[in-house]
Amino acid sequence: MSILRMPAVKAETGHRSHASIYNAIKAGLFTTGVAIGQRSKGWPSEEVQAINAARIAGKSEAEIRELVNRLHAKRTDLATA
Repeated sequence: MSILRMPAVKAETGHRSHASIYNAIKAGLFTTGVAIGQRSKGWPSEEVQAINAARIAGKSEAEIRELVNRLHAKRTDLATA
């Protein structure tokens, strides 16, 4: 598993700005970043790929929100294991 920094996330998703990623997070359409330092965040590559695959498959925003919730729950499960 790799952790992608913002430039790689933007390249993978096609977003053009940091703001568009953060707006998607606010709308529940993208996972929150994970802390990788005091002032830096990154995103697990598997989560970015899963969200991209859902978009490519034509999933609705509601379905993508469910996916994002499942991905966040999976993080919690990993932390407690």
